[in-house]
Amino acid sequence: MPQTPEEESLGSLVAQASTHISSLVRSEIELAKAELRFDAKRVGTAGALFAGAAFMAHLCLILASFALAYLLAQWLPNWAAFLIVTGIYLVLAGLAVFLGIRRLKGLAGMKRTARSIKGLKEIATPEEPALPVVRPDREPVTRDGT
Repeated sequence: MPQTPEEESLGSLVAQASTHISSLVRSEIELAKAELRFDAKRVGTAGALFAGAAFMAHLCLILASFALAYLLAQWLPNWAAFLIVTGIYLVLAGLAVFLGIRRLKGLAGMKRTARSIKGLKEIATPEEPALPVVRPDREPVTRDGT
């Protein structure tokens, strides 16, 4: 005969609660997996589109470089025009390297994390054991009993 909720034992209630909690956790994990799969597909598609756009932009940069060189070739010899365009790119690359190095020199190097770990270490390690307090009215007992 089925028991009413008032008649159920504490053990059966705890068993039911743990069953419900574990099924809830499993459901949440499945939901997270489904969302992750959906997001991963979208990120993958977006990444492929960005890669395609970057490739096309690179091709456009090459064509624009040739166009600039041929424009300069109207007034200069061909070799000089192409050399000027190459020099422009070398200066831009050097500037990018210079700015990148300056950004790297400004790194602090996880100072806050090190400080936090040091604080945790101080909390976790026990202090020096305290020496027994010798009261002036009592003398410590030695091995020979005196």
